[in-house]
Amino acid sequence: MKQLDLNTKLELLSNDVQKGAFKGIKRGIEREALRIQRTGKIAKTPHPEKTGHALTNQHITTDFSESLLEFITPVSENAEETLNQLADLQKFTLQHMGEELLWPMSMPCFIEDESDIELAQFGSSNIGKMKTLYREGLKNRYGSMMQAIAGVHFNISFPDSLWSSLQAIEHSTQAREEYISDKYLGLIRNFKREMWLISYLFGASPALCPSFLQGKNSKLPFEKLPSGTLYLEYGTALRLGDLGYTNSAQSSLKVMYNNLDEYIAGLRAAIRSRSDLYHEIPDYKAAQPKQLNQNILQIENEFYSPIRPKRNAKSGETPTQALERGGIEYIEIRALDVNPFAETGISLEQIYFLDVLLTYCLLKPSPALDWSAQKLADRNLQRVVNQGRDPSLTLTADNGEVLLRDWAQEIFAQLRKVADVLDTSNSTTRYSDVIEHFYASVEEPELTFSGQVMAALKARTPEQGSLGIELAEKYKLAHRNLAYRFYDDQILSELAEQSFAGEAAVRKADDKDFRSFLDDYFAKA
Repeated sequence: MKQLDLNTKLELLSNDVQKGAFKGIKRGIEREALRIQRTGKIAKTPHPEKTGHALTNQHITTDFSESLLEFITPVSENAEETLNQLADLQKFTLQHMGEELLWPMSMPCFIEDESDIELAQFGSSNIGKMKTLYREGLKNRYGSMMQAIAGVHFNISFPDSLWSSLQAIEHSTQAREEYISDKYLGLIRNFKREMWLISYLFGASPALCPSFLQGKNSKLPFEKLPSGTLYLEYGTALRLGDLGYTNSAQSSLKVMYNNLDEYIAGLRAAIRSRSDLYHEIPDYKAAQPKQLNQNILQIENEFYSPIRPKRNAKSGETPTQALERGGIEYIEIRALDVNPFAETGISLEQIYFLDVLLTYCLLKPSPALDWSAQKLADRNLQRVVNQGRDPSLTLTADNGEVLLRDWAQEIFAQLRKVADVLDTSNSTTRYSDVIEHFYASVEEPELTFSGQVMAALKARTPEQGSLGIELAEKYKLAHRNLAYRFYDDQILSELAEQSFAGEAAVRKADDKDFRSFLDDYFAKA
């Protein structure tokens, strides 16, 4: 296979034969949001019944807790359509939440005690009970508070036209499935090296409610606002730091991304390895189980990674079995904070920026990423999480310590070239426009999402109340006044009704007791 640099690939993909290669990028969004009372406390009510059954509604469900909603859009080639779908799902749900609101931030609202966070309930079917027991395990392993953090997941796949063009210009003779998987893994490696840029630009959690710590001391140098809010002066995304989705037991798992077999083997080793930390928690074989099993990971989804290779699984398949069967189908980006300045939790500009960044990660040469390089990338991310807006912050690059600003400028110089090609392929200027829009944040850190959050928090007086509640009220009103743009009330109500029938069918299909069901599941896994 011919090895080409980024500029050569872009030049070849810009010619008359290949210039349409980037048409048809597919995306999907999963947005999490806590339901809260108007007082700012977490809601303790069950999942809104009229939105459907959490087990079988494919678009409106729950994540860890009954109060942590998850909105899932279908796959679409149109970014505006995807956002319209997300807005409609939220509008419909808000209609059936009474006076409750959707918390518009990643770090949770005021939670008096972890016991206020009720586990999500998925019904009495075997798979429903498995989902709840899995969450019971998360609670007993990491605590419920960590699971109250919300995020946005961005899924992307590139069109067949691009794979055909790339294989042609690289003179690759690999089987298509193997070629695509290798290219997606190269994207992942590049993303991990430079993921700190996402935290810098889109991190929106530099502060948190002190209730999140539940009286525990933190080593982070928090300052306090008059309202009691804790913050890091230059922080960007506490959700991605030591307070968020971390797992000390996972820190030693050497899940690698240099080829698909290596990735699958690393993840499977984790679900088969007995944990020294969790082996005393009763598993599903006990009379009163508190977790699925006593391994480092109960199931593969427990692996906390900011980016994942994915394939839609068939019934009964685990994620790695799906990958083994058909290779990588799409990429899931899990590093996004909820954008508190967007009604849907993510903006159109962010989607277009991610198109450019992930295309850059795909086309840029991607050397193997060994374990020490992965740990170095993690350290760079943690620096940005805690100090990203400090103008003097340096990161460790291949050539030593460099200013974050200088490295970001180098990346944006390449992103501009990628945006030009995407614009040409799609007969637009939106990609170049959005790159310039976000480049301003490199020059002026206060324009980052975290900078805007801190400015808003510091400008408020205690009498003005919570910024989160104010935004939640504003967005609820906006959704109420906004007409449906993709779905309508009848369609979503019918989907909700169908989900109850679907859950009943799942229950009816159960042909064994819960323990036997899990015996079979783990034997196959």
